[in-house]
Amino acid sequence: MAATASTMLPLRTGAPDFHLPDSTGRLVSRDDFAGRPALLVMFLCNHCPYVKHVAEEVVRLGRDYQGRGAAVVAISSNDVTQYPEDGPARMAEVAASMGLTVPYLYDETQEVAKAYHAACTPDFFLFDGDRRLAYRGQLDGARPGNDVPVTGHDLRAALDAVLAGTPVPEPQSSSLGCSIKWRPGNEPDYGAPGHEAVGS
Repeated sequence: MAATASTMLPLRTGAPDFHLPDSTGRLVSRDDFAGRPALLVMFLCNHCPYVKHVAEEVVRLGRDYQGRGAAVVAISSNDVTQYPEDGPARMAEVAASMGLTVPYLYDETQEVAKAYHAACTPDFFLFDGDRRLAYRGQLDGARPGNDVPVTGHDLRAALDAVLAGTPVPEPQSSSLGCSIKWRPGNEPDYGAPGHEAVGS
């Protein structure tokens, strides 16, 4: 199947702000997690086969690292006019069925995805305690059909390093997945990273 690679946003980029609702309408922002030693922002969606392939590990990883003090959020930015199964009502159902313990937020305007230079689902962005980008790219080498075990190896190693205050292992490899489903006319033209507050 055709795949889109992550943009590999420059390391040390600051974490853009976000103010996004979860499926209950409760707003969640970056600064709700002030003081946490790490912030992991995951761009996911409900229908993508790449996300489904790693979903169990994503849930495990979120639970494991929340328990170690990291802040973890998931964001869906897909155009629900084209993909209604990615909308907030279905997001709540999917989160409950998966046992997802992290906030699953809806980026209706797609401005948060643009601020993070997110390109695909899944796409992962890990920031350190100073909210500087320490890792971006893949969960691990597993893809639908390639027979590589889903372990979360790459992202777990990065999280372990950030929490320990040590350098993140190199090299960092792009994530691959379904492209984010942009609204017609809203496709991004990624230039220099932005740092402004975004969201609804």
